[in-house]
Amino acid sequence: MDIFTLHRGSAPLLISLPHNGTALPDDVADRLTGTAKRVPDTDWHVARLYDFARVLGASILVPHYSRYVVDLNRPEDDVSLYPGQNTTGLCPIVQFTGEPVYRDGQQPTPDEITARVDRYWRPYHQALTEEIARIRAAHGRVVLWEGHSIRSVVPFLFEGRLPDFNLGTAGGISCSPALRQRLVQALETQADCSFIVDGRFRGGYITRHYSDVAAGVETVQLELAQLNYMDEDSFEYLPQRAEKTQGLIRQLLELTLS
Repeated sequence: MDIFTLHRGSAPLLISLPHNGTALPDDVADRLTGTAKRVPDTDWHVARLYDFARVLGASILVPHYSRYVVDLNRPEDDVSLYPGQNTTGLCPIVQFTGEPVYRDGQQPTPDEITARVDRYWRPYHQALTEEIARIRAAHGRVVLWEGHSIRSVVPFLFEGRLPDFNLGTAGGISCSPALRQRLVQALETQADCSFIVDGRFRGGYITRHYSDVAAGVETVQLELAQLNYMDEDSFEYLPQRAEKTQGLIRQLLELTLS
């Protein structure tokens, strides 16, 4: 199986979906707990949710393998992105519930983690680097949009219910003030949609690492509460609910191109 798929578009927009993958190599799957084998912490269906962006000319990068194999949105040295807060690591050993990912004594060794980084993490980031360079060469600029989603209530990671749309710009430094303002204004017009900017999810490794505003590379992360497009218990995609969410996502993506 390929590590990822890349659709190359024609616009200065690259959508990265690093937690969409669900595949598990046999040697990993055999060691997981029963609950972890369902890969519940997947950003379920985000590739389907964002598929419409092809008509906008966006490039879309989608991995095949689960974040339980290696988390593509963590630095390879596994330094915490949110110091002092509960989080999961480069090769997670706890689920978002706080339950273990692996059966007792089956956690990956340091050598195995290194091998996973080489096998799965590096190719994805090489593809990101090359596609950013290609788009920037063609347009003089590029917006890297990180598409994520998570259950709306995850006590292990945050208190209460997550807002519907969680925009991350690394505290306002990963994109231009003008783009950030346009995105915020669009969200403010949505009477039935809750949102926050640079709250619990300010942007992960990809958002922070690839941003270079002065060089024309802007990055934005959108973390969606999953109840806006799917059933959080069964993981079923709900097309009617998703269509409304897609409409707002489309507005935001169009603003990155304006």
